[in-house]
Amino acid sequence: MTVINGEVAAGFEPVLEAFAANFARREEIGAAVCVYQDGRPVVDLWAGVADPDTGRPWKRDTLQLVYSATKGATATAAHLLVQRGELDLDAPVAEYWPEFAANGKAEIPVRWLLSHQAGLVALDQPVPLDEALAWHPMTAALAAQRPQWTPGTAHGYHGRTWGWLVGEVIRRVSGRTPGRFFAEEIATPLGLDFFIGLPPGERDRVSHMTYRKPDVDLTTVPEESIPEDLRGLVAAWRDPNSLSNRAYAVTDPANIDFDSPEVQAAELPSSNGIGTAHSLAHMYAALIGEVDGVRLLTPETLALATEEQAGGRDQVMLVPSRFSTGFMLPAEGVPMTGPDAFGHTGRGGSLGFADLDHGIAFGYVMNHIIGGSDDARATTLVEAVRKSLA
Repeated sequence: MTVINGEVAAGFEPVLEAFAANFARREEIGAAVCVYQDGRPVVDLWAGVADPDTGRPWKRDTLQLVYSATKGATATAAHLLVQRGELDLDAPVAEYWPEFAANGKAEIPVRWLLSHQAGLVALDQPVPLDEALAWHPMTAALAAQRPQWTPGTAHGYHGRTWGWLVGEVIRRVSGRTPGRFFAEEIATPLGLDFFIGLPPGERDRVSHMTYRKPDVDLTTVPEESIPEDLRGLVAAWRDPNSLSNRAYAVTDPANIDFDSPEVQAAELPSSNGIGTAHSLAHMYAALIGEVDGVRLLTPETLALATEEQAGGRDQVMLVPSRFSTGFMLPAEGVPMTGPDAFGHTGRGGSLGFADLDHGIAFGYVMNHIIGGSDDARATTLVEAVRKSLA
């Protein structure tokens, strides 16, 4: 039986039970979960193995790459600039980034970048990975790229490009890279153990990820054997020219080794944030209230930041999705504790969100990358938080 470390406040025991069950029944290897209520931590748990190859145990300060849960941190940085009056979401992107106006993009407002409506999910010519990690070649390619649909008429998840797009606006406005801006303006005031661009001295604390292959590869199954409601999605997976595939093929090679030191040290504001569950929950807690004397966004800014901007069928994921300006909103497959919650998931199951109605902030990170509809780890933890609130 896996030893569970940490603390749970009275009333939140269901979260402890669910966390232990993830190790016993749901293939958890190493993980941490943290819940804040009304500005104070009520759950802070960690367990398992940080590196399955060496047996290194998961500790309180183990760092975990969270994939797209990083987008919540980057969106927070952008809204901090909005709050300060330095960034106007309704201004054209080209006002801050003149080169972006190329190929019919002169009128795209900043809010369409944040809410996945700009149509810049893919590139006609992928950028070599080492150049993409260096930042400027990728932003230059995106500035020159023609959108995949008429901006503002549809939305589709900009899984990789979102970070460079929004990050370049942050850089142009603040004069700082998005990772540095986050570190100086958000992580340092809150004391967060969370990085967009990992410092070399922190590398030894990062867990090593394990990837589970799906039990059934639907792309190899005969079409007549695929459930009818999944056939469109499987057809997109099979087509290398579909937006579902091209959105994740903007670099050459398309597959990025997120365990590599080079990738972890770069700034990929859509996908390579590295931190603890405690820091993820702490950040979201400071978005909806004061934590240790610090609140990130005013109620007015928060209301604008979490207002729905796009919803319905996603042009990339091909399922319904909902977005505000940078945050995911509750939808099928996005577990949260209430209809007005906001946050972001990450590949394999990581999750951070806040729920103002319940005063809840949540962070969950793990190193076994499973994903798919059969991965119930995050959902089970969120359901346990709901049970605790009831």
